[in-house]
Amino acid sequence: MKIALGQMHIRWEDKAANLARVESWAELLKEKNIDLFVLPEMSLTGFSMHTELTKETDNITVAEAERLARKYQMAVGIGWVKDVGKFCENRYSIVTPEGAILEYTKLHPFSYSGEDRYFQGGTALPVCEYRGYHLGVQICYDLRFPEAFQALSRQADLILVPANWPGRRREHWISLLQARAIENQSYIAGVNCVGDMDGQTYTGDSRLYGPDGALCSGETLMPADAQTDECAFIYEIDDQVKKVRTQFPVKKDRRDALYRQFYEI
Repeated sequence: MKIALGQMHIRWEDKAANLARVESWAELLKEKNIDLFVLPEMSLTGFSMHTELTKETDNITVAEAERLARKYQMAVGIGWVKDVGKFCENRYSIVTPEGAILEYTKLHPFSYSGEDRYFQGGTALPVCEYRGYHLGVQICYDLRFPEAFQALSRQADLILVPANWPGRRREHWISLLQARAIENQSYIAGVNCVGDMDGQTYTGDSRLYGPDGALCSGETLMPADAQTDECAFIYEIDDQVKKVRTQFPVKKDRRDALYRQFYEI
């Protein structure tokens, strides 16, 4: 399966401009026969707490992603804000030409930045099947919580981590992505944004780690009008997960029942 990580320079709170940007990229990526195009967290707005501007009740972002998926014949992973009443949810959807196949809500709102004042955390770890692979999602700050990855990797062999991760903590981003790949023996795909937004600088560092923890090599596609380090990283993955887990069967030695007792102390 060929995947593309779209390292966007998101235009702050400008859905129309960002959607146009995504479509121009999809047009380029179609020539590369991409199966799955993955975008950062809150893809069309940036990590905004202005939920009165960003929230949706009509799921228009998912509808637009479905339109792009049909037009360019690839699945699209896209982040958006769902209005659920008193609070919102930080959502991520995977959409194929046939419609949405996964909808995930960020488990851990980032309280350090006040996300928890506007967003409620999710309660589920959905997994979908696409082109022979089982996909799951963890969003940005979720990366710091390994337990969810362990649970998700029981089914998922590719875990997407869309983010708006600031450059001042880039070493954490890089280290944690690799650690999650090693711990879970899964493909871990981290896609981040670049550029300046709302007083933060984002440095990208989008990457794919294999189930052995090795950094995967791929192709870089940079649009002619790219700003900063805006580009798409293209990778082709295979069935390495099964091979790695068979050769080095770490998961069979886990003692989950015992770990649960420790949490109850």
